[in-house]
Amino acid sequence: MWPFICQFIEKLFRETIEPAVRGANTHLSTFSFTKVDMGQQPLRVNGVKVYTENVDKRQIILDLQVSFVGNCEIDLEIKRYFCRAGVKSIQIHGTMRVILEPLIGDMPLVGALSIFFLRKPLLEINWTGLTNLLDIPGLNGLSDTIILDIISNYLVLPNRITVPLVSEVQIAQLRFPVPKGVLRIHFIEAQDLQGKDTYLKGLVKGKSDPYGVIRVGNQIFQSKVIKENLSPKWNEVYEALVYEHPGQELEIELFDEDPDRDDFLGSLMIDLTEVEKERLLDEWFTLDEVPRGKLHLKLEWLSLLPDASHLDKVLADIRADKDQASDGLSSALLILYLDSARNLPSNPLDFNPGVLKKAAVQRALKSGKKINSNPNPLVQMSVGHQAQESKIRYKTNEPVWEENFTFFIHNPKRQDLEIEVKDEQHQCSLGTLRIPLSQLLASEDMTVSQRFQLSNSGPNSTLKMKVALRVLHLEKQERPPDHQHSAQVKRPSVSKDGRKVLVRSQASASPATSGSSTAPSTPVTGATDKPGAEEKAPPPETSPPAQRDLGRSTSSLLASPSHAAIKEPTPSIASDISLPIATQELRQRLRQLENGTMLGQSPLGQIQLTIRHSSQRSKLIVVVHSCRNLIAFSEDGSDPYVRMYLLPDKRRSGRRKTHVSKKTLNPVFDQSFDFNVSLPEVQRRTLDVAVKNSGGFLSKDKGLLGKVLVALASEELAKGWTQWYDLTEDGTRPQVVT
Repeated sequence: MWPFICQFIEKLFRETIEPAVRGANTHLSTFSFTKVDMGQQPLRVNGVKVYTENVDKRQIILDLQVSFVGNCEIDLEIKRYFCRAGVKSIQIHGTMRVILEPLIGDMPLVGALSIFFLRKPLLEINWTGLTNLLDIPGLNGLSDTIILDIISNYLVLPNRITVPLVSEVQIAQLRFPVPKGVLRIHFIEAQDLQGKDTYLKGLVKGKSDPYGVIRVGNQIFQSKVIKENLSPKWNEVYEALVYEHPGQELEIELFDEDPDRDDFLGSLMIDLTEVEKERLLDEWFTLDEVPRGKLHLKLEWLSLLPDASHLDKVLADIRADKDQASDGLSSALLILYLDSARNLPSNPLDFNPGVLKKAAVQRALKSGKKINSNPNPLVQMSVGHQAQESKIRYKTNEPVWEENFTFFIHNPKRQDLEIEVKDEQHQCSLGTLRIPLSQLLASEDMTVSQRFQLSNSGPNSTLKMKVALRVLHLEKQERPPDHQHSAQVKRPSVSKDGRKVLVRSQASASPATSGSSTAPSTPVTGATDKPGAEEKAPPPETSPPAQRDLGRSTSSLLASPSHAAIKEPTPSIASDISLPIATQELRQRLRQLENGTMLGQSPLGQIQLTIRHSSQRSKLIVVVHSCRNLIAFSEDGSDPYVRMYLLPDKRRSGRRKTHVSKKTLNPVFDQSFDFNVSLPEVQRRTLDVAVKNSGGFLSKDKGLLGKVLVALASEELAKGWTQWYDLTEDGTRPQVVT
């Protein structure tokens, strides 16, 4: 299919993108594509996940793990400025959702196809001549990063590509997507954050200036900054639309504001399916990569009701019944589908010269020929302080937009939807419309779909829209006092002192069942409900070391099919241990293992790690929590520390080390490290972790206590996991003889 996809893309560039760019800016009126070649390397689908539970019976939901590394060649020029630029390679990596709906009883059985990304994909573009392009007046405020964000957000929900496969009537519902619900996020406070600010060149440690970044799909909120505080209180509220679940997640990252580069303070990811099930969550969540750091959130899942019976109670709950202000909490959601306009006036001077700006009037009077040309219409919509704008349609008085918009409504009894159609070319109004939202409250299903007559416009100028109001309602669930919600939001783990603590599950499995038998299981060793189960290692496996490392089934979504663990050439651990007491203990443990008295445990002990890749920071984050049951180098124990490399890089600059923990076989480190590496690259690498004995200066007691090699070729890496790993002499998992 790839050559034909390329033909479609070229047609899209020349017939849709090129005219849009030309009309967007007067400096770009001579813009054109001189070459569009997407290359020979097709888009790859590395894995498919099919949802079979908690989905509508008339739809099929697929998640495709896609990657495109194309040696494409796209050349463009702007003749007016003798400017040439282009793209010589593009990389896209991410999870694309494909929805087949509605399923129908006639061929082709599927009414339409919808395609979008649930969250912003990793996008890298290798430009040629970008500096020439950005030197053009009007474009010099742009940057490579801004351009990538603009392109990425066009691919992310709620933006979607809908391809109809049958008649227009059957897919009308697809063009008016109603969100599944609204997530209200009370971003309350945090405790025990790390002090990142230092003084006197690092000699004096200060506090931090924390703030939060909250993401749901492409909706991003940023909290205020609390100065010099490790237990900040924000008490802010945000409201986000949720269109798709399972699949969408609430992602929160905390940062310390600095003049140069903000420091990372921890992160949290919560599966929204769990929030919908519970309706209300109010609790402290443990932050990843931060020892003892916690975040207090209150999450409310608000249903969308198509009737006004609950409206008075909702208005009273948010205190909007007496307050006319349009900010604060919302009581309803306005969903608007802007379809098209008809018979817009071509010459505004004929019907409404008063609305033209003075300069525009002068230009129009001097050039009567120009004003008679078709307008470039766009639509501006506002409710209270919120305003949104449609795309511009060029050279037409019968534009077709087919765009969706949503507005949070404070009090629908007192607010109006105000609409103005404008001509972008002449900076003038082509017509206005005002719809009181109380009119929608009285309509059937609180929905109106019709052609609206425009005011201050031509006699037959109309705007076709579908507008619906939905009341936000929190359904409070009756729960027994001892009710515990399931492990989609938090999971059992083992704390450093052996007690069971609740930790937020970053690798939470979706409640929808995967249609593939090779879907990854939750990669947590011993995350069960049975007391003491954490101490038992999983049964011996026959899979290769790179897969056994992670203690879970092989996923069909692995980024690469075969990445075996890279072994570091290292002498035997027995040769590293020169002291008689250490050698004697090692032999004793190996004997116990062979006799079955130590079955399922590692003779060299274990290490607990949290491993996660942050796409926003483009870093692999590794937290070294603790070790247990290490080999003793002397009667006082050992002096262990942990050393890490991201293979194959073994340079000194790529080494990461913890502090030394003195005279202990169960050291606690709780230290976080990061490696600058992109997600596609890290999935081809292996993490080399070695526990070593420090000893004194020039001491004979130095030596290797054990190693583990962790293959990172896993699609779970973006979510992360916390796990105990067995230490061995070469890093591969030991074969236990029963």
